[in-house]
Amino acid sequence: MPVATNIAQLQQQIRTRYGDLSKRLQQVASYVLENNNSLAFDTIAVIATQAGVPPSTLIRFAKAFEFSGFNEIKQLFRRDLIEETASYTDRARLLKEHEPEQAGRGKPLHILQQFAQVNSQAMHQLATQTSQQQLELAVDILNKADNIYIVGLRRSFSIATYLTYALRHAERRAFLIDGLGGMFNEQFSMVGANDVVLSISFSPYAAETVTLSEAAVKAGAKQIIITDSQASPLAQFSDVCFVVNEGKVDAFRSQSASLCLVQSLAVALAFNDEQ
Repeated sequence: MPVATNIAQLQQQIRTRYGDLSKRLQQVASYVLENNNSLAFDTIAVIATQAGVPPSTLIRFAKAFEFSGFNEIKQLFRRDLIEETASYTDRARLLKEHEPEQAGRGKPLHILQQFAQVNSQAMHQLATQTSQQQLELAVDILNKADNIYIVGLRRSFSIATYLTYALRHAERRAFLIDGLGGMFNEQFSMVGANDVVLSISFSPYAAETVTLSEAAVKAGAKQIIITDSQASPLAQFSDVCFVVNEGKVDAFRSQSASLCLVQSLAVALAFNDEQ
C-alpha cells in the first residue's frame, strides 16, 4: 500500500482497511475521519486524549499506514487544510504561524529556487512514469473524436484554457466547458458518443467536474482524465487516466507538469496528422 499523499487518499485507505484494524486503532481511525482541524493543529497529547487512546497507539496507527510517525499525518492534514484556504495571503499567514522554523521562506529568490527545483523533479517523474501506451491511446482517442470537450475548473482552469487554445491550433473542434453564466448543462448538452471529454481536476476535486464526468458516461463519450491520484473520483470514469504529481512549495502547488502533459498531447496530435 503506497503512503497517502493527501487527506482524500488517507481517508479512502482508512475506510478500506477499517474492518481489519484492532479496536484501539479503529478508535483512532474514527477520530481521524471526523476531526480534520484537530489533526492539523492540536498536539499529539491532545489528540490522544480526545481519541481516548494512549499516544503510543497514535504511533502504531501511523505505522499501520506506512508513515514513520504520527507527526507525518498531522503535517498531511495541516497542509491540506492550508491549501484549501482560498486566499494566498491567508495561506502565508497560517504557514508563518504554524511553521515558523523555516528562515527565508518569503524571500523571492528562495521561492523561485524552490519552485524551480520541485518542478524539475515533477517533470522528471512525469516523463519516466507516463507510459507510451497511455499517451498513444489518448492521442488516438482525441484523433478519432468528432468534438473535444475540455473541463477544468478553479486551479485547473488555466490548464484547460491552454489545451483548448492548443487543440484549436491543431485544427480540432475543441470546446471549453467553463460554465459561464451557470450554463454547464447547456454547454454540455451536445456531447455525444463520438466525442471525447477531457477533464482536469486535483484534490480537492471540483464537484461540477465530477458531475460532468458522470454526464459524459451517460452520453457514451470517451473520457481522458488528468488528476492527482488513482483514488480520484474522476478516475473511475476514464478510458485513459493520467496521474500527475505536481511540484509543491509549502501549500502552493504548481501546474508545470500538467501544462507539459497537455502540450505534449496537442503537439503529438498535430504530428499525427502528418503521418
